[in-house]
Order: sequence, then structure tokens, then C-alpha cells
Amino acid sequence: MDVLRRLGAARLVPIVVLDDPAQADPLAAALVAGGLPVAEVTFRTAAAEETIRAMAGRGDVLVGAGTVLTAAQVDRAVAAGATYVVSPGLSRAVVERCAEHGVLVLPGAVTATEVMAALELGLSTLKFFPAEASGGAAAIRALAAPFAQVRFIPTGGVSPRNLADYLALPSVVAVGGSWMVPDHLVTSGDFAGVTRLTSEAVARAAASPVPTA
Repeated sequence: MDVLRRLGAARLVPIVVLDDPAQADPLAAALVAGGLPVAEVTFRTAAAEETIRAMAGRGDVLVGAGTVLTAAQVDRAVAAGATYVVSPGLSRAVVERCAEHGVLVLPGAVTATEVMAALELGLSTLKFFPAEASGGAAAIRALAAPFAQVRFIPTGGVSPRNLADYLALPSVVAVGGSWMVPDHLVTSGDFAGVTRLTSEAVARAAASPVPTA
């Protein structure tokens, strides 16, 4: 729950995809300098484990593993230092392995049926993915009516343009996005640019009032 509390305090979760683990430390430093010491490192590349290990080893970044599809990936993510696990969908095997490791799991769910399946597994905080393609803030608002106990972290299509719409919802803990860590800045080594975008994102989130249930 401490991890979930920290995610809620940040309100933003940068989605990190790296091909070169050598970029992990300077990217983490850029996020910290921008006021956002959080990262979800996706298992979309072979560099994921080393990236997680490098970022987690700093001690000043809350690092999770994203796009986790199997129990084996959970093992690898936790061994590398991930303190939470995010999955695009709901997998019992992933959920149960996370429970064995004692790490927070945030599986994806966008329908009432998927939310009910997650509740049956004892989960009440879920990733809403892909957010914009699945109805956006309006869809989350609709799901929150019958599932008042459920909280969401929408990801997928979230941007500065619609960030406030999501953060205005009482059922939203935080939002995930990649606009503050764009590929072109990371691959070119422009980490000052990442810090600037991160600072702007943090300021935009801070300007969005914290909703009350």
C-alpha cells in the first residue's frame, strides 16, 4: 500500500521504453530533477531488466515493471528491483505470482466483466488500458458508478491535452504517460529536455485540483 500511496502522491507515472540500458541512469536523473521520481519500465525490449536494475539501484526512484505478461516476467522484474508490476490485461498467473512476491500488481481492465474478475482476485486498483481507445475519462466515470471501491490508473493516449480530465475523477489514483520521456529526446541524449517536459507535466498535474469522492 505504501507503493500505491506513493503513486497517488506523484499523480503521474512515466512509461519508459529503453533499448539501451546505458540510458537508464541519466533518464532516471532527469525524472528526479523534474520532480517526478517514478518510472514504469516496460518489458517491450531486451533492455528492460537492466534498465529496472539501474534505476532501482539509485534508491531515489520508485520503479515498476510494465507490459508484464507472464509469471516468469514477474520473477525477472522483481529480481531486477521492481516494486510494482503492471500488466495490460488481467492474468491470474501474473496476479498470483505478484502475491507470492508481495509486490503490488496493477492489471489492465476496461470492462465491467474484467473489473468483476479483478475484484474476485482481491484487487481494487487497476490499470485502465488503453484509456482513450476504451472511452477515456467518460468510461472510467461510468465504471465508477457500480464499482465505487475500485480505483484506476489510466494509460494509453493520455497527454497534456486530456490530463486534467482524468485527474478530475475521484476514482483515478494517477495517470500513466510517455509524453515527458519521448523517444527522440532519450535516444539523442537530450536529458535536459526530458527534465523540462517532466517539470511541465508535474506543474500541469499540480494545477489539477485533487478531487474528493
